[in-house]
Amino acid sequence: MKILGIDIGGSALKGAPVDATTGQLLAERFRVETPKLPTPSKMAAAAAKIARHFDWHGPVGIGFPGVIHGRVIMTSANLDKAFVGCDGVELFSAATGCPVTLTNDAAAAALAEMRLGAGRGFSGKTLLLTLGTGVGSALAYQDVVIPCEFGHLPLKGDSAEKRVAASIKDREDLSWKKWGGRLDKYIRTLETMIWPELIIIGGGVSADHAKFFRYIKTRAKLVPAEFFNEAGIVGAALSAERRLG
Repeated sequence: MKILGIDIGGSALKGAPVDATTGQLLAERFRVETPKLPTPSKMAAAAAKIARHFDWHGPVGIGFPGVIHGRVIMTSANLDKAFVGCDGVELFSAATGCPVTLTNDAAAAALAEMRLGAGRGFSGKTLLLTLGTGVGSALAYQDVVIPCEFGHLPLKGDSAEKRVAASIKDREDLSWKKWGGRLDKYIRTLETMIWPELIIIGGGVSADHAKFFRYIKTRAKLVPAEFFNEAGIVGAALSAERRLG
């Protein structure tokens, strides 16, 4: 099945048609920049732009950076608060003119990595973190993926993502060593809570993993996502395929 996967981030949407069997992108991904804190209508228009770019009329899987209950968006930490309580399926279906499924973006990335990427064939407890504008998180165990919100774990009086997101490294102009040290403390806190056997780091910064993994000392095996920043696109499509199939 071919499905258009769209990954919504804090500063842009990225999408591409995906072969849901292999996880292969069937065209070069298309990126649409969004203004800071875009409204639901502007975000929907950006998704529609991606669909038009590929002349797409089939199913669409969308990964959203927030808690999703059924069709409803429950949280929106790094986007406009007007998303909270919004029927995301209706919003994006109306804009694209296509059947849409909606899932948490980190859970989508975890699905891609566990089925076809760095966690392929591993059924033990896995923690996946996506580092971008914020911090997405998900757990996987015996082929079940569970979206989490570990990015909002309290740390030094604020959400952890306010100290360890990739965007914070850029905003505060932190060295890889300084930022890696922050990640080390954060991830070791999660290890104490969860005891994962495998930790997968995703998001665009995962392509530079060699620059900061050296500063992270984990009990679990630590690996970069194989799909790097495309995991969300692939996973959104896989999630849609799972529901439609």
